[in-house]
Order: sequence, then structure tokens, then C-alpha cells
Amino acid sequence: MKAISPASLLRGGAVSGVLIAWAWLAHEASVGSGDSDLAVALAGSWLLAVIVVLLWRSGKPCWLIAGGLLAIVAALCSWPALRQNVALLYYLQHAGTHLALGLLFGRSLRSGQPPLVTRFASLAHHGVLSDAQRRYTRQVTVAWTVYFVATAALSTALFLLASAAVWSVFANLLAMPLLCLMFVAEYLVRHRVLPPADRTGIADTLRGYRESMRDRRWLASDR
Repeated sequence: MKAISPASLLRGGAVSGVLIAWAWLAHEASVGSGDSDLAVALAGSWLLAVIVVLLWRSGKPCWLIAGGLLAIVAALCSWPALRQNVALLYYLQHAGTHLALGLLFGRSLRSGQPPLVTRFASLAHHGVLSDAQRRYTRQVTVAWTVYFVATAALSTALFLLASAAVWSVFANLLAMPLLCLMFVAEYLVRHRVLPPADRTGIADTLRGYRESMRDRRWLASDR
């Protein structure tokens, strides 16, 4: 098991700082207190990044370039309308991202292919997993699927039925704390139900995730 390096901690701290600032700006914009142009730019950049990633998975550079340019042109043409519907834009971003992640995790539970968390664990353990690890990682994949889908559903309910401020606190300010709480809960359960030899540390989990992102073979299997 490798320890987390100081450089990784610094990078993690910097990323956390950016996410916290982004969350607060998104909250201010969603409740109508922030600059509309900045709010649209922030939300639009996130959606553009998602579109680019999806097009990148196609493996066709021409689609990536054409799709990215089309998304930019569409955003510029619809900018005035987006400025009047900032909260809707952030809702689509929040609920859409969680629903997409739920589908990604859920699709990997189909028979004939390893669940997503099992793939991460396999890379972290150099391809060698015990039966207990395989069962547990499948259960964790189910848990993440439920978490993401339930979050998207609750975000939709709050957006439609509650005030903009209530929805924004949940979607913008509590999104990262809830995600971190899910990680901590899974880590504690892992250390309770798995024997020491089968446990994966945080550093190994992150390494497995990074390696999976570099390995396009499992991405292709989800198409």
C-alpha cells in the first residue's frame, strides 16, 4: 500500500479550494444574487466539459472538434435566454451529471462484465481479487448507482417543489459534503466487512481510478 505523497495532498487541496469557490458562486447565481454572465459561463464550461468527454469516448477526433464547436456556437446563440434561467441551467447540470453517473455505474452491473468498482479494485490490486472482494465491490457499485440516481431524483423534487434557495443549498452547497460522506461511509464499511488482506487503502483506490481512466478498454466495453 502506497502512502499519499505531499504533492498529491497539495493537488487535492487546490482542487478542493476550487470546488468550494465554484459551489459558492453557483449557489449565489442560483438564488439570483450573483452575476448572470459569470454564472452562465461557469455552468456552461461544466456542461461543455461533459460534452467533450462524451465525444472523446467515441474515439473520433472529427466528432470531438465538430461537437465542441457546435456546443460553443449553441451556447453563444442562447446566451440571453440562459441569463434569464440560471437556476434551470444549474439544475440540469446537477441532476444530469448524477443521473449520467448512475447510469454509468448501473450499466456495469449487467451480466457478462465486471461492475465498475470491481474494475477499479482490480487495477488497484494488479488484477488479483478474492471472491470476497468481488462480491463486496459489486455491492458497492450497486450502492453508488442508488446514490447517484436518488440524488438526481431528490434534486428534481426540490427544484420543482421547493424554493430556489432550498434547492441550491442541496445541489450546490451540500453536493460535495454528501459525496465525501458517501466515500467515508464506504471506507468504514470496507474495513468492517473485509479481512485486512483484502482491504484497499485510499491511495490504492485513487491509483486504481487513475489507471482505469487511462485504460480505454473498459470505456469501449460500455458503449
